[in-house]
Amino acid sequence: MNNSIQTLGVVGRLFPMILRGEKTSTIRWRETRITPGPMRYLCDDDPSQSVVVNVLKCTDMPLCSVAAYLGRTEEWPDEVMLAGMREHYPGIDLTDIVQVIEHEVVGLAV
Repeated sequence: MNNSIQTLGVVGRLFPMILRGEKTSTIRWRETRITPGPMRYLCDDDPSQSVVVNVLKCTDMPLCSVAAYLGRTEEWPDEVMLAGMREHYPGIDLTDIVQVIEHEVVGLAV
């Protein structure tokens, strides 16, 4: 049995938003599957920085449904959502199934 904590990298510009509790979800496409429970975010710009979160819920859905699901349709119209996701996943389309990972911060790594 593997007892290691799930881990995901996050771009440096978003890491402080996780620490402040402003970013409570992430959208992933064709990456390691995440499950509810403890997870560590590593800052891509400085891997010595990390934060442990509690994953509350993981939901698969088409990318075009994510903004409505998260209550952010005004902020993330389809073209904005797609452009943002293509920064990380150049081949993604609005019809692709993504994993929406919802979390709460539980503690800072020392």
